[in-house]
Amino acid sequence: MTRSLLKECAGEFLGTFIMVFIGCTAVALADIVGILTSLYQVALFWGIGVCLAIMISKKYCPSHLNPAVTLAMTIAGKCSWKKFMPYSLSQLMGALFAALTLYVIFSASLSEFETLHGIVRGDSGSYRSAMMFGEFFPNPAFEHITHVSWFHAALLEAIGAFVLLVMIFKITRNKDAMDLKQASLIGLTVAILICFIAPYTQCGINPARDLGPRLVALLAGWSHDALPNPFHGAISVYVLSPFLGAAFAAGLQRMFPV
Repeated sequence: MTRSLLKECAGEFLGTFIMVFIGCTAVALADIVGILTSLYQVALFWGIGVCLAIMISKKYCPSHLNPAVTLAMTIAGKCSWKKFMPYSLSQLMGALFAALTLYVIFSASLSEFETLHGIVRGDSGSYRSAMMFGEFFPNPAFEHITHVSWFHAALLEAIGAFVLLVMIFKITRNKDAMDLKQASLIGLTVAILICFIAPYTQCGINPARDLGPRLVALLAGWSHDALPNPFHGAISVYVLSPFLGAAFAAGLQRMFPV
């Protein structure tokens, strides 16, 4: 790995760490601690996290912060294929370390939450406390009013990633380096998507953001509930579907450049 690529990967790691740390903190404050009381507040935190992560990491890398974004940029000819795996692994590790940090910070609150609600970590239903890490469908906070099949969950995640990439291509069409306006618009896009999609799937639209924290939950004792129905559920919905949506957006970008 060249010095330049190592620097870019470090930037992707740092940016993804910041984004996931801020966003998953908001989820924890809403669902575990109870300080945040609205989905819109959580969405705002995620939007701010995306914006800050881009602004902090843009000096070192393209600030993709999402393997699906990296795939789309690669298909669209805006990123080299040789950078796809290094970027994606760096993003995954950034998300994983952010989740590890949050587990240390919120471990006591998680235990209190589980005791209060009669949750035994690793038993069926313990996903209710694991939701601050990986995502689940239907969203555990809304499962009493929503019903989401595997197909609908996968479709929502693919559409969310597609819309995000269409917006990114449009927002960044005239500039190579991100500025505050572009970063803010991308953050706003993520926040709006969360408002619409999160009641059903928690709105992952980022394979690294989901898989990294989910692996932490798996190692921390949530067992099967951390990774339910791996290939027909968690992996297909939160990893493969965003890739498919992003790839479709990239294909349209090649056919009809904005």
